[in-house]
Amino acid sequence: MNVMMSIRRTAKLCLFAAMTAVVAPAMAQVIPQPQTIIPAPPQLAASSWILMDANSGRILAEHNADERLPPASLTKLMTAYLVERELDRGTINLTDMVNISENAWRTGGSKMFIEVGDRVSVDNLLHGIIIVSGNDASVAMAEHLAGGEAPFADLMNQHATRLGMNDTHFMNATGLPHENHYSTAHDMARLSRYIINDYPEHYAIYSQRNFSFAGIDQPNRNRLLWRDPTVDGLKTGWTTEAGYCLVASAQRDGMRLISVVMGTSSEEARAQESQKLLSYGFRFYETMKLYERGAVLATPRV
Repeated sequence: MNVMMSIRRTAKLCLFAAMTAVVAPAMAQVIPQPQTIIPAPPQLAASSWILMDANSGRILAEHNADERLPPASLTKLMTAYLVERELDRGTINLTDMVNISENAWRTGGSKMFIEVGDRVSVDNLLHGIIIVSGNDASVAMAEHLAGGEAPFADLMNQHATRLGMNDTHFMNATGLPHENHYSTAHDMARLSRYIINDYPEHYAIYSQRNFSFAGIDQPNRNRLLWRDPTVDGLKTGWTTEAGYCLVASAQRDGMRLISVVMGTSSEEARAQESQKLLSYGFRFYETMKLYERGAVLATPRV
């Protein structure tokens, strides 16, 4: 695995990722060069936003990134993460069939359009969660993994704590409004980085533009998938309380960025504001390889 750093293109500001050495671990550090000129990030029409380097986890720009806000269907990033985790552990398989309950079928909001009594594969449900933001699919998987949505929410919170999402609390698997259901742009960027890095075998789902199930074809609501070929994820969200939200990721020339915008005014606004953030990051930063993981940086004298 390559160890990477990010460096300002024009300002020459080096952002070193966490590095692992044979003799001793190096520390993450920022080294500004003399007479560095750092351009300000763009001004965005969003309540909260962040831009993160996915390789290092470094925050490149942010505004109110730790403000607790309703995340709407960005919640499903954690729902999908837990499904992917159980697939990786081998406790479930993509071909496993899930019984669809009346409770899952009755869930309001966006739907995959599963029916009571259907037996649907984990693979189809995972696609339904990620691509078309199916609340019914999310509840069905919550019931399959934890026996119900409430115990699944407890599981979500345990993993949020494990991942360092210190300003996040989930009450359900869907993101439907609840006063104790909240997250932050920072926490959502952190979670997205884990999704990308921990389970790359499932990440291609996030870039799919459409999903068909039971004769119904639905588009992915992430408009950037149509506008920018370097964008390959992750998730949209909307409720009246949350506004229009988007977590996006793009990769160019070996550098991957994650952007999060929360509380924008429309589907078009969340796409435009996200594009501004990604364009800023790719314009002023680049990723360079320092050395291969496991390389000997120094040999102690005997």
